[in-house]
Amino acid sequence: MMEGFLEISVSRKHPDLPRTLSRHRKLSAIRSLLLLASMMPFVLARSAPCAVVKPVVAAYVFTDGKPLAPGQVDGRKLTRVNYAFANIEQGRIVEGSAADAGNLAALNALKRDNPQLTVLVSVGGWLWSGGFSDMALTKESRATFIDSVASFVTRYDLDGLDIDWEFPGMEGSTKRFRPEDKQNYTLLVKELRARFDSMKLPTHRRLYITVATGATSDFLEHTEMGEVQKYVDTVNLMAYDYYEPGDQKITGNHAPLFVNLADPRGISADRSVREYEQAGVPAEKLVLGVPFYGHVWGQVPPTNNGLFQPGERVPNAFANYGAVASTMLGHGYTRYWDAAASVPYLYNAEKKIFVSYEDPESLGLKCKYVLDHHLAGMMFWDYESDPSGTLLNTIDAGLQFSQDAHGGERASRR
Repeated sequence: MMEGFLEISVSRKHPDLPRTLSRHRKLSAIRSLLLLASMMPFVLARSAPCAVVKPVVAAYVFTDGKPLAPGQVDGRKLTRVNYAFANIEQGRIVEGSAADAGNLAALNALKRDNPQLTVLVSVGGWLWSGGFSDMALTKESRATFIDSVASFVTRYDLDGLDIDWEFPGMEGSTKRFRPEDKQNYTLLVKELRARFDSMKLPTHRRLYITVATGATSDFLEHTEMGEVQKYVDTVNLMAYDYYEPGDQKITGNHAPLFVNLADPRGISADRSVREYEQAGVPAEKLVLGVPFYGHVWGQVPPTNNGLFQPGERVPNAFANYGAVASTMLGHGYTRYWDAAASVPYLYNAEKKIFVSYEDPESLGLKCKYVLDHHLAGMMFWDYESDPSGTLLNTIDAGLQFSQDAHGGERASRR
């Protein structure tokens, strides 16, 4: 009876209560689903692995006008190839040699094994930078060059352009420069970026712009790198040739990672990176350049095993890593380690020859530096200087993803 009374009582007081309760349940379920959906990004952010960007590993491939042999370049451990060099003639980019068409096709074919590989052409270089200043002088002359670049990139199905102007506003090897180079360098990359962006829609492919830059304070004083970096994908910092026979009267480390306080010039890759950052170039756009070759001095006294001692240029002496490993190490040359600078050097006491070079130990430390300082990656000059692949293998191993303190993967960010 009580149950019946309750049923009748409820029914009379709230005749629509069952439907109301049903609607409330539905609304409550909907609100729960909306709340869950709103929380999903946070849940995923905490549970999913961090997005990882593989560090740049860029190889300069310089054939000196010779055709590439099949298998000569292994692109599987590279993210980028910079083919060196195209030239500038009458204000336009032109092939550097008759072998360029075949070589660029061979490099593009490497994408079959590594679809993420990009192939750029480098224009200029130490010997062919004489055309930059005139080309960049006016908006009209820059437009002529940029038109030719667009045609060149399209003709050879390339992924972009590497500008190797050595050096804006400074003498270089050709002594063709002017004060206006400082601003014109910026305008050149800005206008090229606009043109490449306009080409993106028809091709559905981003075109890259990179610049090879000097690792000296002088280069920064003659450029506007804080502006230039806005329009380029990476700044390839040539952190080598700090010491060269003939340019300096004493021997020294030509690619030191850190400053040795005994070094009268006080130079290093670390110092250059910090100066570039102070000039407005973010770390994630800096690619640390390393040499696959050494420099040789003769008539060097044995003090300090030849380091920071008087020395002379040795005619026709250029020690690529292949030669260092096969003809110097274990053949009268003793290897020493500059712990302050984190680089090796060789000294032959009998011949009084000093050699500054890069090896797997110093490269491993530079890879760690790139990751620790969140640089974009590493580039090297040049691929042919180490036929054994020892140094590239070191970079490949050194820049592999590593576990961070939170258990996720990390790599250099761009």
